[in-house]
Amino acid sequence: MRGFARLLCVCGLSAVAYEAGAHPAPFSYLDLHLDAGGTSGALVIHDFDAAHELGLDDAQTLLVPSVAHERAAELVRIIDGRLRITADARPARLQWHTVEVMPERQSLRFAFTLERSNPLGRIEVDTVLFPYDANHQTFINLYEAGRLERQAILSAGDPRFEHYSGTVQGRFAVVRTFAAAGVEHILIGPDHLLFLLGLLLLGGSLWRLATIVTAFTLGHSVTLSLAALDVVQVAPALVEPAIALSIVVVGVDNLLVRQRRAGEPQAATFDLRPWLAGAFGLIHGFGFAVVLREIGLPPAALGWSLAAFNAGVELGQLAAVAVAVALLVAVRRYDVVLAERCALVGSVGVIAAGLYWFAERVGLTA
Repeated sequence: MRGFARLLCVCGLSAVAYEAGAHPAPFSYLDLHLDAGGTSGALVIHDFDAAHELGLDDAQTLLVPSVAHERAAELVRIIDGRLRITADARPARLQWHTVEVMPERQSLRFAFTLERSNPLGRIEVDTVLFPYDANHQTFINLYEAGRLERQAILSAGDPRFEHYSGTVQGRFAVVRTFAAAGVEHILIGPDHLLFLLGLLLLGGSLWRLATIVTAFTLGHSVTLSLAALDVVQVAPALVEPAIALSIVVVGVDNLLVRQRRAGEPQAATFDLRPWLAGAFGLIHGFGFAVVLREIGLPPAALGWSLAAFNAGVELGQLAAVAVAVALLVAVRRYDVVLAERCALVGSVGVIAAGLYWFAERVGLTA
């Protein structure tokens, strides 16, 4: 018992020492209210942080209303430069109101409104309010129509927060954002595009090519949805090398098909490409999901964001396929022999690229 009592004393003395020499409350509080008539908010900051920014030795002086009002404009200039709010992709101007002293919380409260006229679809907050304190956190409460919808904690290591409102404008904002992200990812993802190109190099009827693309779409849509919703998870360390190997397999299959056709020109050759597209599409879907998780799915619009991202991937994919097919058809009409040579060289190039990416992703390259 004596040992336990001694431990309590030590803990108590430590706590007192901490309160005397450290930041007593390294937190700020930001409330955001999204209503049909406008968007407003309030920021509550501790007098300790405010005093530090103003160079005051005694933080308690800011709890005197006359002093707080006298220094309010200076504090607002500091805060306004660090609290960045974006409304529907446009920087929002904040109209600050009179400071309110909250002595029971040793804090100052600054109310504000966003200068906007239209219903808000998407709002983003990016802030590190007090950079001098690496441990400082900003707690966010977001309300829609008076109801608490979201809560978040921002810090120096994670300073961003975004929310899509439950309005029609919010749904449009979700679709625009995630569809654009899907298009961008497929167009700047050379491994996904090369996989598709490899599948199309041997040509075929429009129906056959459409079957291949559809099989790929179905495959990656399934795993993209499962992974994005955290139903199934596969480590990127496994997914990325597997995607590279899928490219190699497609190139090798092209060479084997050409070899069989050369040996038996009249024999029917079973086309594996739709099956390869569907099977390896499952793997590519996990790759898409990694990007989607980095973007972050809005909790209130999971279905919309997932569908929009997938639609964007398909739009980008169809655009790339249309260009590739048009070029391949043009070359084949111009010279069949040249088209066969392009298919051969292209397949070898696909294999080489896939092998390089595989080696890079498993750490075999310098």
